[in-house]
Order: sequence, then C-alpha cells, then structure tokens
Amino acid sequence: MFRDAAGRPADIFEVLADNGVNSVRIRVWNDPFDASGRGYGGGTVDVERAVQIGQRATAAGLDVLVDFHYSDFWADPARQLAPKAWAALDDAVTVTALHDFTADALQRFADAGVDVRMVQIGNETNNAIAGHTRAGRAIDEQFAALVSAGSAAVREVLPGALVAVHFTIPETSGRYAEYAAGLARFGVDYDVFASSYYPYWHGTLANLTDVLSQVATTYGKKVMVAETSWARTLEDGDGYPNVIGASGTTSQYPVSVQGQAWELRDVIAAVAAVGDAGVGVYYWEPAWLPVGPADQVEANRLLWEQFGSGWASSAASAYDPLHVGDSYGGSAWDNQSLFAWDGTPLESLRTFSYVRTGAIAPRAVVSVEDVALTVVDGSPVELPAAITVAYNDRTTEQQTVTWSAAADWIRGPGKYEIPGRTASGLAVVADVTVAAADHVVNGGFEDADMGTWRLTDPAARQETADAAAGDHAVTFWSGWAYHTSASQTVTGVPAGTYVLQATTQGTNSPGTDTRTLTARTSEGTWSAPLEFTVWNDFHTASVPGIVVGADGVVEISADFALSAGAWGVLDEVHLIDAASAGGAQPVDKTAVERALATAAAVDRARYTDASLAQLDEAAAVGEVVLAASRASDRDVKDAAKLIVKAVHQLKAVKKR
Repeated sequence: MFRDAAGRPADIFEVLADNGVNSVRIRVWNDPFDASGRGYGGGTVDVERAVQIGQRATAAGLDVLVDFHYSDFWADPARQLAPKAWAALDDAVTVTALHDFTADALQRFADAGVDVRMVQIGNETNNAIAGHTRAGRAIDEQFAALVSAGSAAVREVLPGALVAVHFTIPETSGRYAEYAAGLARFGVDYDVFASSYYPYWHGTLANLTDVLSQVATTYGKKVMVAETSWARTLEDGDGYPNVIGASGTTSQYPVSVQGQAWELRDVIAAVAAVGDAGVGVYYWEPAWLPVGPADQVEANRLLWEQFGSGWASSAASAYDPLHVGDSYGGSAWDNQSLFAWDGTPLESLRTFSYVRTGAIAPRAVVSVEDVALTVVDGSPVELPAAITVAYNDRTTEQQTVTWSAAADWIRGPGKYEIPGRTASGLAVVADVTVAAADHVVNGGFEDADMGTWRLTDPAARQETADAAAGDHAVTFWSGWAYHTSASQTVTGVPAGTYVLQATTQGTNSPGTDTRTLTARTSEGTWSAPLEFTVWNDFHTASVPGIVVGADGVVEISADFALSAGAWGVLDEVHLIDAASAGGAQPVDKTAVERALATAAAVDRARYTDASLAQLDEAAAVGEVVLAASRASDRDVKDAAKLIVKAVHQLKAVKKR
C-alpha cells in the first residue's frame, strides 16, 4: 500500500504527480511466464500488465515511456536473452518479429488511451539486443536492423512519440561515441540517446555531461538519463540481500534520504548542463518496496512466488539459469526506494519539485565521515584526530574526535569496531581491519606496476566499479570461447603452512567451464574452484594447507576456461600463513560474553551519563577482545573484570 505525505492510503501515481514527477518509465517483457503459466517475477510485466500501469499513470496526469526489453525477462549488459518465441528464428525473421511485436504492443497502449510520449528500443543494449550478441563494442548490421525495426514500428503507430536507444557504462572512454557513430553509420532512426548513471559504478557527473554533450552536438540527438538511484540506508527491508551494501557505496553522497536528494538533484543538473538537448532523468526504482519485514523472510518467499513481487521467482530459473538459477527471491533494491517501507513518500521524492522551485530547511547534520582503515598485523593503529561532518546545506566542518582506548586491545588479524565521540557529541565508529602479512605482491591490483603478474589475454588490469575492494581488478570477457589466466611467482616466503585466497565474480559461465585457483611449491600442488554466479555476487576461494619448503617459492595462478560471452573479475589475491587465517589455538571467551550480556541488560534510564560512559568504554574493550584472533587468557580475564567493575560502579540518577 502506498500513502500520501500525511500517511493516508493513496494511489502511487497521484503521489508521484503531487511530488513533481511528470513521466513514468514502464518496462515490457515479451512473455514472462513458464509453460504452466507461472510468472517470472519482477512484477511479471507483459504487455497487458504494462498497459494497465500506463492507464493508471495517464489518469494521474503522467506521460509514459514504454521500455521494451525484447526479452522474456531482465535485459542488461550481462544478459539479452531472446524471447522464447524468437529463439529459433533466423536474423531476418527476428527483425520482422521485433517490428510486429512492437507495433502490436504500442497499438494496445494507444487503444487503451495511454499517453505514450517516448518508446525505448531495448534496455542497456551495450553488447546485444533480442538475443543477438555482437562480438565487440562496434554496432553491427543485425543490431542496427533490430533497432531500426523497433523504431519503424513507433513511427507507424505513434508518430508523435520520441524513439530512444539505451546504453550504459558511460565512464569507459570512447564508448558512447562509438555507439552513436555506429548507429549513424547504419542510418538508425532515433531521437533520444539514453544512459544509465549510477554513482557507484559510472564515473563522474562531469564525464556524464561530456559524453552526452558529444552525442547531442555531433549527431543532433536529445539525451537523457534513463536510470539512476542512491541508497538511503544500508538496512535490508525484506530478508533478500541488497545489491548495494556497505561495500557497494561510494563517498559522493551520504547514505541517507538527504543523500538521495543530492544525488538526484546533481544528475538532473548534469543532464540540464547539456543544454536544450537534455530532456530528463528517470529514477530507477523508486517504489520497489518489501512485501514484509526482513525477519519474516519465509513468509515473504511465499509472496514473492505467488505474486512475482521479488526480482525473480523460481519459474524464471529455467529461462535464465545463469543469472537466476537458485538466486531468485525478493527485492535487491529496497534500500534505494524514494518511499519508506510503509509506503509513505520520503522527502527525497520532493526533489522532482525542488529542482524547479528550490527549497530551504534548517541547518542539520546529515552525515558523519566513515572512518575505515586497514593495517598490516603488527603495525600501529592510528585513528584520525578529526573527521568531516556534513550538513544539509552541503557545507562541511572538521570536528575533533576522542576515540575509545579499546583500540589498545586489538590482537591479531580481524575486523574491529572502535567507538568515539566528536567535540559536538556525535557518536562515531571506526572500522579497523587488521590484515595478515601477505606474500602476494599487488594482490589487490591497485598498483599500476603489474611487473610481478603474468596475464594472458583477454585478462587485464582495469579501473572498475566491479572490483571486490578498491578501484582496480583484473577483468576479462570475450564473445568467443576462451582461456585466460593470472599468475605470479612468489618468493622469499618463510617455510611453513599457508592459505591462498582469491575473490571472484562473473556471469554467463555455465558449470562446464573451469575456474581454478592453484598453488605449487616444491612440496606439492593444491587447488580450489573459483565461483561465478551472478553479477556483483562475490565469492572468495581458499586453498588451505599449502606447504612451503626451504626454497620459499610459491607459484600461484588463477586459470579460466570459459564459454563465449562469459565475463569475470579477479581481485584480492592473498597468500597468508595458516595461523593468521584462523589456525591459531582458540581461547575461551565465555567470561567476556557473560559480562557483555550483563552490561546490555542494564536499565540505562536509571543511571548517570558519566557512569554509563564508563560502562560503554568497558564494553567497547570487551567487544574488541571478542573479535581479536590472538586474544590471550589474560586479555579475556582483564576485559571481563573491567566490564563487571563498570557495572558495579554505575551511579543512580538522583531523584528530585
């Protein structure tokens, strides 16, 4: 259920219109059902359902962009599957089928009175459309014929509507220029060149304006952003993991409603900076809300399956086994909605109005700088003396921080949280990662010097938002079946037992492909499989028990034999000693756990702030000792004693 600003039940399209939205983008899938009629999910939006949505939008005074995916399910750069009905057609017949499907669908929109102002021919068609995959980036004849067929259908049925093409990854140098030149070379008829732009992955807004301006001025086209978004929280609303979590965000904006407003405002400004050719921005997806809370995930699964309200149902697995498989489920986008999870519009939705009218609000803190640092085991942990505090007027200021002495209790590799408080009283937390000493040189590929690595084509070090950590990784893709690898000879490793680790993600790689992480020493060979599942789903493979002899040499390699169209990322390759990887003798920490439970049960309303601050400091020490991989028995005893003492020294608030 959606609500208006007062919390009353309301029609979503009327709420959108009331908040300054004037157009909605509706995706269309050809046949999102299996043979028994079960819907694939994601709203199961076929033509019939899309027309119904369009009628509701038109009734609220909104115009409509019809977004044809030319697939039975999601289409994006990683997948452009042919509709089931077109799978066996040759190229020429597919062109005809695409034209006829487009014309028939648009006629149904027109007959229903839907105000269609723009039609998108394909969705994020970087490499393919309607099952036709190009071998490289250049536009080819069949791709142009398919887009032209869709465009011709629009001209025939809705001659007043604009025709849009849609691409993504604008940050790659020359990409959009090559696409636009190819479309022009084949004489493709279209009006609008549309781009996706997500700050997590797609470079700077200045670059976005530049590449869109180049298309607009060179080819006389209108331009727009067809998709953008920002996270307002890192919490999960429905129990299905979100695409954007703590590791997926970047520093451009705070993760908040204010951050959403800033991001949307800036993207609109970037398109407006193109000039009159910049025609608009669509936010994707503002209203994909949870069907139930995260702690009721099993009940949610039933709803996702019954109503297709998750990103995919089990019915879609057979159609798209590589990308859906067993990963079907709920909304992976609910933390980027412009509505609260109860359906109430957030203030960020008002951005569509505010970009026209302006807005002023009382100055308030909207974010505090995230403090995260990684140190090698044995190095000092140096927390910043001051951090940046951001306000809703887009100003910032530096505030000094007093950090907990719990940092002094860090012992060994692990992840630690160290609390602190700014001079103005804001609570902050520093995330400290203590990494084991690593014998792989440039294992995260952040250093441009790749002299220690041996890469075979098409594997290459790239700056990419698809890295597991940092800004760089080794990536690879080919339109043909191929072999590729990354290897290094590691020397000077002290004799002992080690673990080799590597993190990967990838798509379009069936189980018949081979992906292997291997270590070879004078004492033997050890290996483990590397996983590719779906985009942005990272897996870390571990090869334990590697014995290094007196020569100190380890040959490491990641080897891939992949199918045509398979894409992958290799990152964070590490060789660490077995003890640092969890092989140390464990210490009984029950005493600390009990003491922390006692501290958590305290009724804080009864005690003074000063005595509670002492308790919080002791509890912070306890949490660090719990996280410490090399905490001693003495550490456990001392931390537990500190917490118990702080509980006993709590001072009651004096009654007045």
